Amino acid sequence: DAEECLAAAERDKLRREQEGDYDNQAKFGVALPVLWNDDTVSNLLDLFFDRVNNVQAALADGVSIQAGSARLLAACREELRAAGELGIQYLTLFAFSSENWKRPANEVSALMELFLLALKREVKKLHRHDIRLSVIGERSRFSNSIQKHIQSAEDMTRGNRGMHVVICANYGGRWDIAEAARRLAEQVERGELKAADIDESRLGAEVCLSELPEVDLCIRTSGEQRISNFLIWQLAYAEFYFSPVLWPDFDAAAFDEALSAYALRQRRYGMTSEQLDAEGL
Repeated sequence: DAEECLAAAERDKLRREQEGDYDNQAKFGVALPVLWNDDTVSNLLDLFFDRVNNVQAALADGVSIQAGSARLLAACREELRAAGELGIQYLTLFAFSSENWKRPANEVSALMELFLLALKREVKKLHRHDIRLSVIGERSRFSNSIQKHIQSAEDMTRGNRGMHVVICANYGGRWDIAEAARRLAEQVERGELKAADIDESRLGAEVCLSELPEVDLCIRTSGEQRISNFLIWQLAYAEFYFSPVLWPDFDAAAFDEALSAYALRQRRYGMTSEQLDAEGL
C-alpha cells in the first residue's frame, strides 16, 4: 500500500545518502548565503512537477505507480527541508491540477491515497517545525475524509510563523480567475460594488494567494516548458526556471542551481536596465 511504498522510498533515500549521492550541506553552503544577504532571492518560490513524468520515471525504474507517488512525497519532504534551510518564507507546490482527473483511474486513486496519507502523517511534523500549511483549489470533489483532514491541517498550523507552504490541489488558474470574477459579480448583484469600480486591484484581491507577496520564481521540472494552467494571474511577473530533472530526482543540488540562476537575473517590471540602475534597484 502507499504507506509501505513510502517507507521503501525513505529507505532508498537513506541508502543513497550513505553512499554519498546526496551531499546537500556542502552544496548549499557555496552561493546561497550571498544570495540572501543581497536580497536577490526574496519571498515566494513556486515549484511544480509533472505527475505524468513522475509515473513514467517510476515505471522506467520497474516500480509501481504507488511507489513512484511515494517517491514524490519523499521529494516534497526534501524540498521543504531545503527551502527551510534557505530561509524561504513562502513555498507553493502544484500537487494535483483540475485537469488531472482525466488521468488513468489507478493513477488518480494512488495520488488520492498518497494525499490522504500525507495529511495524516506529515502535518504534525510541519506543526512541530512552526510551518503553516494551506491548500488552495476546489475541494468539493475530494472525499469527505480528505476534506476533513485538509481543514484540520489548516486549523492546526494557522498560527505558525515559520515557512508558509501552499499546496495546490484540484487547482486550475482559469478556475481561480473565474471564481474571483464570480465573487465580484455577486457583489455587484447585491449592490455592494459598482461594475465601474472593478479593476486589476479588485480582481487581484479575489484570486488565491492574494494575501501573500507576489511570486518571485517558478521552477518547473521534467523538461516541460509551459505553466499548465498554474497560477495564471499570480505568475504575471515571476521569473521562470525550467529543469530537465524529473521531480523525484530534483534534489538540493538542483534546487541550488535554480536559485543561483535566478540570482543572475534582473527583474525590470517594464523598465529599462538604465532606469533600474538610476533608481538603485
